[in-house]
Amino acid sequence: MRDNAAQRAAYWPVPIARAVPAAGLALLVTFSADHSARFGLLSFGVFGVVSGIVVAVMAILRLGDSRVRSYVIAQGAITVAAGILALSLNNGGVRALFFTLTAFAAITGFLELYSGLRSRRRFVASGDWVAVGVFTAVAALVFLLIPPGFHQGFRGPDGVNRVLDASVVVVGLLGAYAAIVAVYLVIAGLSAKWGTQSKRAVASTGTHNPEETKA
Repeated sequence: MRDNAAQRAAYWPVPIARAVPAAGLALLVTFSADHSARFGLLSFGVFGVVSGIVVAVMAILRLGDSRVRSYVIAQGAITVAAGILALSLNNGGVRALFFTLTAFAAITGFLELYSGLRSRRRFVASGDWVAVGVFTAVAALVFLLIPPGFHQGFRGPDGVNRVLDASVVVVGLLGAYAAIVAVYLVIAGLSAKWGTQSKRAVASTGTHNPEETKA
């Protein structure tokens, strides 16, 4: 494998940048009382456009040595396309929401998982890509298994009648997925940055293996 420190130095801003739109989506869903299909499509649409641009641009600037840069750029382009589709279908209801999220998660999850497996033991980000790819693929499966016609009435603790339907469940799961990915990417980015700094510190202090001093 090429010098880990050099790869980490180039790579660590990528997951940090990717975490920002994911965290924004998670916070938006968490603090919004509206979990309708329209809200889900609009919020995901904005996320998709911003996140896709970030992924593609960071791949062009930072992943030249990864050997899978073209796949990551394609992943960014598909994410942008999914975001634009969601925005254009914002009045399409719960079925449009299900279709858009499932297609996005299935395709990008596969691409990210493939990138991780293809670059395994050759690029420091391979493990991160495998993990996020698995998260995204599992999200696609969960979205696919939720019945679009799900509708359940219940009485809240305050005595008010409420409704739990498919859009509420899916938008909530979208927020949870975004939060998990954001936290994971921040940890991955900081771990890569600290690893780079540690290696530089060792090099600058001239630390070496005591065995090497033996004649």
